[in-house]
Amino acid sequence: MGETFRVILLIALTAAFLTTGLLLLSWWMEPLRRLKRTLIKTLGRVADIEALSPAQGRAAGLDMQEGQIAILWRNGGFGLVYAADEVDGAEIIVDGHVVSRAVRGRMRKDFDIDIPDAEQVTLRLMFADSGNPEFELALWDVVQTTPTGSPAEALRLGRRWLSHIEGLMRL
Repeated sequence: MGETFRVILLIALTAAFLTTGLLLLSWWMEPLRRLKRTLIKTLGRVADIEALSPAQGRAAGLDMQEGQIAILWRNGGFGLVYAADEVDGAEIIVDGHVVSRAVRGRMRKDFDIDIPDAEQVTLRLMFADSGNPEFELALWDVVQTTPTGSPAEALRLGRRWLSHIEGLMRL
């Protein structure tokens, strides 16, 4: 009887340790955490502004101090870092229509609209790179889970990105 109890207790403890280990691994590899961790590692510091889309497995981070922007895809498995002179501009796209744009050498076009029932808000970053000339990131999507809680919040984040991109292009 005592030996059976020890075996059952050993099996239960092993199962508890394995479950805890798998839960910790799952938490560590969660897409949002993984993207944030990879952005910090890629830029070498916490980004001044970041946009994350865990459902797409994409992220972008901007470091104004070093004058660089990092983009990641495939949950941080792949990425590129661009210097300030390689950034051509950015756009905010709502339901397939460009609502705001900041492009190198031109004045910023900002349309003062608020779309509370938008189905998708996308940030498009444009680069002077023939291999990867643009990078799109969903800030809000009705279908996919995004860190922004509403289309209005996504538009605010997009406008912050445009302001930072303009500042980066002036460097």
